[in-house]
Amino acid sequence: MSDKTPVTNDLNKLFDKIKDVRIAMLTTFDEQQNLHSRPMATIRPTADGSLLFLTDAESAKVYEVNKDSKVNLSYASPEANVYVSVSGTANAYRDAAQAAELYTEDMRAWFPKGKDDPNIMILKVTIERGEYWDTPSSLLSRAYGYARAVATGEASKDDDVNAHAQVQVK
Repeated sequence: MSDKTPVTNDLNKLFDKIKDVRIAMLTTFDEQQNLHSRPMATIRPTADGSLLFLTDAESAKVYEVNKDSKVNLSYASPEANVYVSVSGTANAYRDAAQAAELYTEDMRAWFPKGKDDPNIMILKVTIERGEYWDTPSSLLSRAYGYARAVATGEASKDDDVNAHAQVQVK
């Protein structure tokens, strides 16, 4: 970790970066303490700064977060040159009313009984820290970084062609 990386406590910076990235890779620890990743659709952030997902009660991730609640979420949008990593703790719980509110019809492939499917659980990830990298995708920005590197022999700095920061929850 670089000591030059800016640090903020503003979770909205993270939420702004991921708002258009539909899928995150959720990483948990399996029974042998190996990393286990799978794609998950982020439903939305909560007022308390957590992220919500819907999952099946019988999925491995429910078992895994009950054994070790430490998780990582990775978001990537190569088209927008945005990359985000979120670390936190996960909690899987059943709340039929909240699940019905969060459910959308395109989730029927995973929950064939619809919003009232008894296997729907909410997976809540409470964010402890995050980090993002946001590089402008314009040709002009990349050309500037290239020209600067050629002229000075130095790599681009975070503040001249991209944004990189850590977000730590207070």
